[in-house]
Amino acid sequence: MASELMQAIQQVCNDKKIPLASVIETIESALAAAYRKDFGNKLQNIKVDFEMETGDFKVYDIKEAVEDELKEEYERIKEEKMKQAESETAQTNQINQANEKATVQEEPGGFQDESEQEVKRFNPKTMISLSEAKEIDKKIKLGDKLVQRLTLSGDFGRMAAQTAKQVVIQKLREAERNIILSEYKDKIGELLSGTVQRVEGAVVLVDFGNVTAIMPLEEGISSERYSPGARFKFYIKSVEESARGPKVILSRIHPDILRKLFKLEVPEIASGTVQIKSIAREAGSRSKVAVVSKEDNVDPIGSAVGQRGTRVQTVINEIGGEKIDIIEWQEEPTKFIAKALAPAKIIRVEIKGNKEKEKENDEKEDSAGEQAMRASREAVVYVTSDQLSLAIGKGGQNVRLAAKLTGWKIDIMEDKPAEEKKEAGAKEEQEEKEEK
Repeated sequence: MASELMQAIQQVCNDKKIPLASVIETIESALAAAYRKDFGNKLQNIKVDFEMETGDFKVYDIKEAVEDELKEEYERIKEEKMKQAESETAQTNQINQANEKATVQEEPGGFQDESEQEVKRFNPKTMISLSEAKEIDKKIKLGDKLVQRLTLSGDFGRMAAQTAKQVVIQKLREAERNIILSEYKDKIGELLSGTVQRVEGAVVLVDFGNVTAIMPLEEGISSERYSPGARFKFYIKSVEESARGPKVILSRIHPDILRKLFKLEVPEIASGTVQIKSIAREAGSRSKVAVVSKEDNVDPIGSAVGQRGTRVQTVINEIGGEKIDIIEWQEEPTKFIAKALAPAKIIRVEIKGNKEKEKENDEKEDSAGEQAMRASREAVVYVTSDQLSLAIGKGGQNVRLAAKLTGWKIDIMEDKPAEEKKEAGAKEEQEEKEEK
């Protein structure tokens, strides 16, 4: 019997991934609840010592030895409270309802608050006066624990057994929830593979084995279909504690998904030789990723793209075919902005704003300072007329992503002097042809 019990306990530990100590503690709590139901009383502080090897258990009542004055004060207040209650009952038979309410609110209310504070100082369930404790154990001292062994006078009844069962189920569920909560809180910001269970209302339920996570539909890529059984990589956005257990929130549109995927696919990024400086993403459509190399002999764009584009294509396949532009990060803002607007060809970039004000905002560390700094970061980009629509992009997407990537507000302007030079050059070529 004992060996079967040990096997059952071990099986629970393995299945639920719960430490053995937690399961033993749960069993002891359930046995204590069952004993209290059939044999105990409300003034007993019952503790159970369960021996897994034999399946036996011992029941104890444990109390702390405290000053006799605490017990005397408790008894005095208890007696006064009883007298006060009797006095109130007599008054209610002689006065009207309004006066009765006033009495209850003024005198009894004030005394009750005081008595409740005093009762908290002595708890008859967990404390015993020193003189009473010495009658049981002469060697006991103030502050020591008085441990009394309790006997089990018979088998547990049906109600006690049911109570024990409920305690076990509840405690194991709580232990499992705490473990899952702790596990996934450590995984916030990571990328995990999960299987879609179903779409329920405005959320997608995703199975991770030991927990069912949720992804709000607004956190999903609009072009993807989340059919039951489909597997995707999900970004762990947050973990919340709820009445139904840990609530793991997922995302497929978070920019850091690209950072994690490139780290998985590109050894140079994983080792730190190539670094991703910034990411701008419009999930399901297009993204721009700025990379830089810490070593002169390593090409950051080539490393991210891979031979014949194999590395970047793997990342693209993981995010539903979203287009990705790999940009080389530049410390010089004008050069970085020009590269960020690729594939458009840029003639020149002019920086607007007060440089002293920008330097002042750079020194601020608060969010207001960051907003002011971004507001002062304005650039005007000049392009030829045939590159204007390409620089802006469909629906302004290209310039919008470039602004997010660089952190600069970008205005696209047509460069008229360049157009005039272009027209003049074309006219000269035409005249030469006519002369020939």
